[in-house]
Amino acid sequence: MPKNIILLPVFFMFFLFLLVPFKSYCMEAKIEDFLVTNTADDVLVYFRVTDCFTKEMEEAVLAGIPATFTFLLELYQERERLWDKRESSLEIKHTIKYDNLKKIFNVSFAEKEGNPIAFSNFDEAKMAMADLNGIVITPLKLLRRDKQYYIKVKVQLDKVRLPLRMEYVFFFVSMWDFETDWYRQGFVY
Repeated sequence: MPKNIILLPVFFMFFLFLLVPFKSYCMEAKIEDFLVTNTADDVLVYFRVTDCFTKEMEEAVLAGIPATFTFLLELYQERERLWDKRESSLEIKHTIKYDNLKKIFNVSFAEKEGNPIAFSNFDEAKMAMADLNGIVITPLKLLRRDKQYYIKVKVQLDKVRLPLRMEYVFFFVSMWDFETDWYRQGFVY
């Protein structure tokens, strides 16, 4: 009987360990170096995402599977007695695709028109994917002086869609989905 009493907590701890999500043991993508500033005409946002590329993601990109980050930005005016008013929102996408023949990484930016930028170094391409520099979130003329505002930002990795049910063969692709928490930065105009 005492032997069963000792084994019961051991089995309980073992099953508890199996039920705890592995996400808590992984690195979490997060938003850092957030800066809100302005020019004479516009409100600008700068930030970068850290810990957003896992080893599995890197292997998949090197295998030629494209990855797309979606940056969600929202500007709100704080109000005391009413719900906060959303002034503007943006959705920006960055996509990386490896060209196996040319041995280059093509990164396309939705906020910049034109052809994708080619990188020969994977680390430089990853940094370009994770940085958002000088994004215009709203014109200054739409804001009111001496009012409280805040910007909320979130980053997601778009779900990868492979042709002909290849998700079942490349099951690891579903494991590299990520999404940051909402990051909030306040400012007064």
